[in-house]
Amino acid sequence: MQNDVQLLEVANGKPVKMWTVGVPVEPEAREQLQMTAQMPFIFRHMAVMPDVHLGKGSTIGSVIPTQGAIIPAAVGVDIGCGMMAVRTSLTASDLPEQLGPLRSAIEQAVPHGRTPGARDKGSWNTPPETVDAMWASLLPGFSRITEKYPRLKNTNNHKHLGTLGTGNHFIEVCLDEADRVWFMLHSGSRGVGNAIGNLFIELAQADMRQHMVNLPHRDLAYFTEGSQHFEDYVEAVGWAQDYARRNRMVMMQNVIAAARAVITKPFSAEVEAVNCHHNYVQKETHFGNEILVTRKGAVSAQKGQLGIIPGSMGAKSFIVRGLGNEEAFCSCSHGAGRTMSRTQAKKRFTVADQIEATAHVECRKDEDVIDEIPMAYKDIDAVMHAQRNLVEVVHTLRQVVCVKG
Repeated sequence: MQNDVQLLEVANGKPVKMWTVGVPVEPEAREQLQMTAQMPFIFRHMAVMPDVHLGKGSTIGSVIPTQGAIIPAAVGVDIGCGMMAVRTSLTASDLPEQLGPLRSAIEQAVPHGRTPGARDKGSWNTPPETVDAMWASLLPGFSRITEKYPRLKNTNNHKHLGTLGTGNHFIEVCLDEADRVWFMLHSGSRGVGNAIGNLFIELAQADMRQHMVNLPHRDLAYFTEGSQHFEDYVEAVGWAQDYARRNRMVMMQNVIAAARAVITKPFSAEVEAVNCHHNYVQKETHFGNEILVTRKGAVSAQKGQLGIIPGSMGAKSFIVRGLGNEEAFCSCSHGAGRTMSRTQAKKRFTVADQIEATAHVECRKDEDVIDEIPMAYKDIDAVMHAQRNLVEVVHTLRQVVCVKG
């Protein structure tokens, strides 16, 4: 075995290959990985990325290759969550001296956050024409899905398109190693994707009970290829992934427009655009077999393919190019990976810690974002070193503005 890959042998299951040399892996994550690896339809082995940590349904940072079956909870409820980055023709000297107005303009241009029990501030009240036009292209597929599953009609769909959300979703203005300005953002399929994920997880668990299937964990409930629910899920998850990609496109258009209102110098923003998922499933060919690959917090890194690996709201991020490592099913990490839960972070750190850790960034520095403090994440340099045979770094980005939901 290569010394940069750790092998986790699994009794009554497939082996787990882990690109985790030099980064911590919690025991609970190892246990969760072993349970997934025991499923009878895992193909060859599982691959684990260096940002691995315990997740709901399955381990974040895992690549799950399957034949003849699909696990909805492994894809999760933030279907199609991913990243988009655009390099502009601007340089650092073109940015205003005070970055507060730029952050404010972006926050006004893109709905973000959420207000429980009140009108959702993270949703459009009246969607703009750009959102309406994008929704029109998604509507035929949505109508087909809701004909079969009417409960999905009453979801945040149209009004969430082009919105950011909460948690670790963000919009950033970054500078690369040559001081060129980039816009980067992280979001997924929002309310409608969440509803689709939860519905099919419930259906899979009901199917397992009906057929008296013994599972290591209820979140490993699956659909078998050829079943109606399998076909319906593949259609719905594909639609949600398309929604997520378009959601990022609309947001990016609005971020660029907001920046143009603040930055007086004319600029282009079409250079090296990257738009990639890191919570999704799709058919791929590996080791001569057509299989389903579920990436739960992992990015496709086919040879020559561009991807994005963000750090945290105080750490650098990377634009990478895939090396096409077949042993990892041509994948890489989707970020730094958490070292502690959001609850733990809020107990351990203070607003003063947050202010210090993000001193170089124009961003929120209040108690509602302490769970996203950089110290709650793994060392991004160690994570990148652990996956040096999966990707090569094309650009290194450092953020100067960060918008959080």
